[in-house]
Amino acid sequence: MAFVPLLWIALVALAVWAVIRLAHGALGGDASGRSRGWSDSESRETPEEILDRRYASGEMDTDSYTEAREHLAAHRPRPHQPDSTRAGH
Repeated sequence: MAFVPLLWIALVALAVWAVIRLAHGALGGDASGRSRGWSDSESRETPEEILDRRYASGEMDTDSYTEAREHLAAHRPRPHQPDSTRAGH
């Protein structure tokens, strides 16, 4: 009979733990308690900045870095320019 109250305490503790864990995950935190998302005060790194950081830390060799930089430069979206042929019409 003494086992039943302990079972209920364990069950309630498990439910509380699950609710806290699920609520924390829905808010963007990870298991360590840190947020996974970007805050408004942080700015995202551009692809070029990521490459620069990886190259500086030694994760990439010079050839890979140069190739990736050239690829980014060739595929970078350009701002929309008004068509100069239609400007006079």
